[in-house]
Amino acid sequence: MQLDSDAMSIWSLISGAGLVVQLVMLLLVVLSVMSWTMIWTRWRVIGSARRAGAAFEARFWSGEDLASLYQQVKKEPGEASGQQAIFRAGFQEFVRLSKTSRDADAVMEGTQRAMRVALQREQSRLNRTLPFLATVGSTSPYIGLFGTVWGIMNSFRALANVSQATLAVVAPGIAEALIATAMGLFAAIPAVVAYNRFAAATDELVGACEMFAEEFSAVLHRQAHGRGGA
Repeated sequence: MQLDSDAMSIWSLISGAGLVVQLVMLLLVVLSVMSWTMIWTRWRVIGSARRAGAAFEARFWSGEDLASLYQQVKKEPGEASGQQAIFRAGFQEFVRLSKTSRDADAVMEGTQRAMRVALQREQSRLNRTLPFLATVGSTSPYIGLFGTVWGIMNSFRALANVSQATLAVVAPGIAEALIATAMGLFAAIPAVVAYNRFAAATDELVGACEMFAEEFSAVLHRQAHGRGGA
């Protein structure tokens, strides 16, 4: 008994697979599409954050008056992010506290607290969808393996119902089961690579924001104590 090449095509194996194996394959396709969508979205977000952070730091260190820069940032459309969000939150709180308190340390404490909150929001924004990519990367191979085990189990059950065991009997079932493993790896590998890449990029961006917050805090510290001394 020879194997039919048409019956062993990828599409024929998928369409002829059992219900459980097909559901596993469908789930893996959905996870793969979702992860690729999130990979594309994160790639754009990370790239935009890099460009926006570099551009704002260039403006900040250009020597422009902080009050003037704050007014410009405040009028810009869209939600502030990255270094710009930290600057906006910190300077707004610094001005507000400076009007009600002459204690420079209290002013700086409140300002730094506002910047920490902005930094945490930025970190949460950059880390969004990363847990999903990590989940897809870690679970997809096991989901595919479940489909493989189920398919092979059905192949051996079918083998028990025939009088003569041949490769033609078990090959289609084993092949369709192995497709589930391949699909699991296809969903997992890009998700793992993207997660590692984006996690490193996020750490880099958060580190740049933390450094900016420290430098901005030092600038405001000099202003606060200069005002207090005056």
